Amino acid sequence: MASPNDMQSAMDKEQIFGMAEKEMEYRVELFNKLTQSCFNKCVDKRYKESELNMGENSCIDRCVSKYWHVTNLVGQLLGSGRPPM
Repeated sequence: MASPNDMQSAMDKEQIFGMAEKEMEYRVELFNKLTQSCFNKCVDKRYKESELNMGENSCIDRCVSKYWHVTNLVGQLLGSGRPPM
């Protein structure tokens, strides 16, 4: 028969895995929002070349940098220590 400590340990592991799963979902959603936002802002809708040009590359670099900077600031203001969605 399982002891109360074993049952508590199993519940703790379940909670840890649940939190890790939520964190992964959060990070994927944040990445997808960042990607979509910067792509829409920086990439010309009329594809002329198979690769990004210098202007598009620079725009994406700046966009991603600003996105992370702002989300980190908002996360600090909210006191969560992690960027909001």
